[in-house]
Amino acid sequence: METRRSGEVIVVGGGVIGLTTAVVLAESGRRVRVWAREPAERTTSAVAGALWWPYRIEPEALSGEWALASLAVYAELAERPGETGVRMVEGVQAGLRLDELGVWAARVPGLRETRGGEGGYAEAGLWARLPLIDMPVHLGWLRERFRAAGGVEEERSVKDLAEVHDLSGADVVVNCTGLGARDLVPDPAVRPVRGQLVVVENPGITTWFTSAEHSAAQTTYFFPQPGGLILGGTAEEDEWSLVPDPVVAEEIVRRCAVVRPEIAGARVIGHRVGLRPVRDVVRLDREVLVGGRVLVHNYGHGGAGITVAWGCAGAAARLAGGDGS
Repeated sequence: METRRSGEVIVVGGGVIGLTTAVVLAESGRRVRVWAREPAERTTSAVAGALWWPYRIEPEALSGEWALASLAVYAELAERPGETGVRMVEGVQAGLRLDELGVWAARVPGLRETRGGEGGYAEAGLWARLPLIDMPVHLGWLRERFRAAGGVEEERSVKDLAEVHDLSGADVVVNCTGLGARDLVPDPAVRPVRGQLVVVENPGITTWFTSAEHSAAQTTYFFPQPGGLILGGTAEEDEWSLVPDPVVAEEIVRRCAVVRPEIAGARVIGHRVGLRPVRDVVRLDREVLVGGRVLVHNYGHGGAGITVAWGCAGAAARLAGGDGS
């Protein structure tokens, strides 16, 4: 057993939730180590689309506040897109109206209803200028920011959260394990929702588009990223396969080409599959264990982890005894 290190925090999980939480804790003056079984570039976060939007996440009131806190951070990071991977990009959420959204929507700058035909899109919906994040770049930037704040990353597999305090000697452990929480907590309420994407050479599209019912298994969206146009997608509940389905890929391209015909002839350059860690409600709370040791849970963000990452990180840091501001 390692020597006890009073005041140290172990963050378990190296995706966008874990790294953002680790950054906030480290910059508040805590000594922080991240334990992750795989590097950030191999996590679900790395394959995300990744547009800021509170998609399939509960509870609505809290998630709206977390999302708005994150939006403020991303708007600032977008001033350095090459460094942070964050850009502010315009686009349409087709088929949505403002009165269908929570109170958070009124605080999104420039979010407005649009008639069909605006921006070249036939469907009416909502027009907005939102953060669109190049996740490989952003995850790398988070890691560097964490290290600059004195944080340390360790590649370690955790099989029992209860043992992390003893193995590390830390006073506080923050559980940001996403889908892994299903076995580690254990919490059977965490389930995978499989998302498949296709990456094509961008034929010149500069705005994003989404058309997705909240509970639909098939969605239609595309996001212009520096490495290509990301096409989606799927939301298959309780599916665990990480192998791209070629039939599904063809259907994704076809649906996107209905919206923008030039996509039909775009060369396919890659396929991505990720498992969103969905829970009926996000778990963000604090347990006090034997001996006064603290376990903070921060998981179950589904497809909106990027959207709420900074807001949840601040809340988790406060639960852990850090500043979190």
